[in-house]
Amino acid sequence: MTGSGEDAHPTAGRLTALLIDASTEAISAAGGHSGGVYLRSRTPGLLRLAVLSGLPGPLFRPWWRLHADRPFPVADAYRLGVQVVLPNATETMRRYPQFAAGLPFQFGSLYVPVVGGSTTYGVLTVLRPAVTDAAEVLSEHDRVVRLAQELGAALRGLEDAHPDQVAWDGEPICLRPPTASTSLGRAGRFAWDPETADITLDEDLHTLLGTPPSEFPGTVEAFAEAVAPTDAHRILATLRDTAAGRPPALPLYLRAEDGALRLLDLWNAYEPPAAPAVRGVVVAPGPGPTADSAADLLPDGVFCVDRLGLVVYANPRAAQLLGRPRAELVGRDLWEAVPWLRRPDFEDHLRAALLTPDPVHFHLVRPSAHESETRPTAQDAGSPLSAQDAGPPPPTQDAGSPLSAQDAGPPPPTQDAGSPLPAQDAGSSRSAQDPGPPPPTQNAGPPPPAQDPEPAQQSYGGEWLALSVHSGPDRLTCTVRPASRVKDSPEGQETAELSETGMSPLAPLYRPIALAIALTEAVTARQVSAVVMRELLPAFGGRRLAIYLLQERHLYLEWETGFPKGFLAPFEGVDLSTHLPGVETLTTGRPLFFDSMEQLTATYPGIPLDATEGARAFLPLIASGRAVGSCILGFDRPRSFSTEERTVLTALAGLIAHAMEKAQRYESETALARGLQQALLPRRLAAHPQLETTGRYLPGTAGMEVGGDWYDVVESGDGLALVIGDVQGHGVQAAATMGQLRSAVRAFALGDRPPDEVMSSTNHLLIDLDPGLFASCCYIRLDPATGVARAARAGHPPPLLRSPDGRTRVLDLPGGVVLGVAPKARYPVTELRMEPGAILALYTDGLVERPGSDIDEGITALRVALAKAGAPAARPGGRFLAGVADRLTATARHALDRPDDIALLLATRRAAPPPGPH
Repeated sequence: MTGSGEDAHPTAGRLTALLIDASTEAISAAGGHSGGVYLRSRTPGLLRLAVLSGLPGPLFRPWWRLHADRPFPVADAYRLGVQVVLPNATETMRRYPQFAAGLPFQFGSLYVPVVGGSTTYGVLTVLRPAVTDAAEVLSEHDRVVRLAQELGAALRGLEDAHPDQVAWDGEPICLRPPTASTSLGRAGRFAWDPETADITLDEDLHTLLGTPPSEFPGTVEAFAEAVAPTDAHRILATLRDTAAGRPPALPLYLRAEDGALRLLDLWNAYEPPAAPAVRGVVVAPGPGPTADSAADLLPDGVFCVDRLGLVVYANPRAAQLLGRPRAELVGRDLWEAVPWLRRPDFEDHLRAALLTPDPVHFHLVRPSAHESETRPTAQDAGSPLSAQDAGPPPPTQDAGSPLSAQDAGPPPPTQDAGSPLPAQDAGSSRSAQDPGPPPPTQNAGPPPPAQDPEPAQQSYGGEWLALSVHSGPDRLTCTVRPASRVKDSPEGQETAELSETGMSPLAPLYRPIALAIALTEAVTARQVSAVVMRELLPAFGGRRLAIYLLQERHLYLEWETGFPKGFLAPFEGVDLSTHLPGVETLTTGRPLFFDSMEQLTATYPGIPLDATEGARAFLPLIASGRAVGSCILGFDRPRSFSTEERTVLTALAGLIAHAMEKAQRYESETALARGLQQALLPRRLAAHPQLETTGRYLPGTAGMEVGGDWYDVVESGDGLALVIGDVQGHGVQAAATMGQLRSAVRAFALGDRPPDEVMSSTNHLLIDLDPGLFASCCYIRLDPATGVARAARAGHPPPLLRSPDGRTRVLDLPGGVVLGVAPKARYPVTELRMEPGAILALYTDGLVERPGSDIDEGITALRVALAKAGAPAARPGGRFLAGVADRLTATARHALDRPDDIALLLATRRAAPPPGPH
């Protein structure tokens, strides 16, 4: 089930209704101003925004799709099953810098996973006013959690009845939030069944229409006459269209018999298995028109948009300054009515007004009439604002999209056949067959005038305009006035740098900032490449990416996506003297842009092509004057690269180059440290006929850093010394210090020194070396013949001992502080006995410690796992312990996120062999 509004399947209607109800109730329960529901899609790991309430969908297009592995609060809530509470912008920036970079505004938010049984279906989210501390929203949070639980149970029931149908693959349904205004007039509801022709009015509607139930004939014709006698034919036609699944995108503006304004809104309601019924609401707006008439007389421009971006009012002065007649403003999406407002700086100010309670003040320069008619839109020019820059033309509903698909995942398909918003309903408050409750229409404002009485619009091309946006619970009120001396103001000095296209000079900074934040989390070359693919391609509508890195004057492919299989193979290891754009962009340090494949072949005759149509950009990767490699971007259709785009792409190439250089240095250091550590870890462990030992080492996955964990088994007199340790930190220094400590402990053990002397001597050695690091260690000297063991511990996790009968306990040995801290530290010795068949386990904290969890819980879990490991093999020389070690490290070995390295040492004592015949 795609959740598409075009799908009349009963399950689609039920799913949509559940999501709409949950979102609406959650916003009210949490005191929010907007919110929505993310739902899993049919693409593994991809979440889609299914319902968005209180915000214009196109303005928030970058957040329509989200991969579950991204560092965003929605992804964490879905992937980890945790509830995320972000009380304000400071906390959001601290925990989710990438998310905060895209929405750097002062608001709070809640994210609660929607779980039914063992299945996580999505995330319920609410955006609300910021507060100082998360404790201030505990009660609201609890209410949202209950709603998420109820939604999860309902979705589970829906899926039980229709397996694999609870998913969302279309665009979000955009809803107006519940109205917060009061005294906006009267309203009443009704329901009409087209099959039986029955129409039912509630008590409020009977009162509004002045027709008591006893006097109402009960026919749809009588209803239409009672609502608006002069427009009865329009009402009947719209009711028939709604019954056929084509409800009006906007409320109908009607006049009652006495001339009073009435609004009629209709929608479908599904009651499976019956056919869709028609439901609606009639509103008498009350004193709103009087206030609008007063605003018509103001000298400054005033216009209002609802929370979905629909212009609901504009006074004559606003129409004059915006350059559009009132009839072309009211009732239309702001970006459709005023196309020149499709600009990132204005959209950013509007997002701020939608998400924060404070007024937003800024300046814009209005282009001349000629510029606004001839200058291509962001989508036409293939700018980074284009949501669908490559491929066939975008669908109608995206044509006026004011925002890019700065998607949190791969680029969206060119056209989504399962879109819940039909083309003709761009900007409507809900899908064509939304079964949920209607958006309140009390705030819809007065109808557009039948004719515009104003004189021809005066040209204000190139004039500075001062705008202020004041946020309300149901609408935004905007004032606009000329600001001829804007350059004299501090804000004007910044705004005066606008380019000829009217684009803010700050707009191109969004991409470098977002990419830079993402690159800070990448430490290897492949991780950097993955970030570039995820962030850069969707931003510019690209479909192909290749990254080459320089090694000894040759370029080698590091990453590719989108190119035909094998196409790039002939270019592997190409010399810097080769006449190719990917080479020359690096040798000259100059980016190369080709608007078409014909332009590319004209400049480089005979160059192999992977496509006959498209455009290409070749970017040099140069960091601090040092050549790193080159980056190739491919587009599926011809396109031009504006001056601004070239500047942005060149800046991004510099960021990528620095990240790649850092990654190469890191990988070199990691390889050195890993090689050093592998050389220092024991190739074999000392053996004894009555003792079997085995060890395991796993490096951490957090940046693939090498740590300082080690283990060893050393001959010590007539016994064996079991040793495990952990040097603080990661990298070459930690590995080198580990090697020094391991050598020192071996030397002291070979001299058969007591455990406390071994620890004290090693402690003094580490202090003398002064590497700036400390280490933990556990040292046990065991006599295999008698089973007597003497142990000392220096700040290390306690060993575990599994008895032959399966009972397993923690050996809480008294110990001293970690090595390398206190010269006079003492390390008490504890004596214990190890029976034949018992298993002794020494380990480092990486095996039992996880962020956010207590280490004691991890130790308990390891103790339980060891208890279940089974009894050792009876025959000497058996490999039983290897299997136990593999089972104890299986979870860590397969974990995608292993923040620390792990060492494990196991030993089991065998019974003495029976004496041979004399």
